Amino acid sequence: MASLNRRHFSLAGLAALAACGAPTPQTPTFKVYSGPLVTQVVIQKGQRRMYLLNGTTVLKSYDFGLGFQPVGHKQFEGDGKTPEGLYFVDRFNPRSRYHLSVGVSYPNERDRAFAEQFGRDPGGDIMIHGRGPEGNRLVRQKRDWTAGCITVSDEEIEDIYAMLQPGVPIVIHA
Repeated sequence: MASLNRRHFSLAGLAALAACGAPTPQTPTFKVYSGPLVTQVVIQKGQRRMYLLNGTTVLKSYDFGLGFQPVGHKQFEGDGKTPEGLYFVDRFNPRSRYHLSVGVSYPNERDRAFAEQFGRDPGGDIMIHGRGPEGNRLVRQKRDWTAGCITVSDEEIEDIYAMLQPGVPIVIHA
């Protein structure tokens, strides 16, 4: 009987060790990028093109969608506009409802001061993100559907998420 208990214990231990290395459905897996450092993100809202640059060399470029009111600079919470100006990568969200997301440092001090003059909230939580299931449905009806974010396909945000680092400048042009 003792050998049966030892055998069960040994098998259970081996099974537990084997399970440690296997990813579970809840464990996100991320792409790895080992190319040149991205030194700047340039976003041309009017052309709907985003460029990831190393110096002046374009490493990757993407088409994208914007907020539901794409023309003009974001000024207030709920206006549906995407900001314009100089911002920075300030956070990463691996559990975004839009697959993955990279934070844009909006609002900056100037944005907050402008909104304050009118007694309004400048809004926030502006991201470069994928679509996720919700966005994949919405983009069929309207290209610009976000609350002010910049959206790319889920596959593209996986590349962008891997390539960017905190503090990288994001220049958003009209």
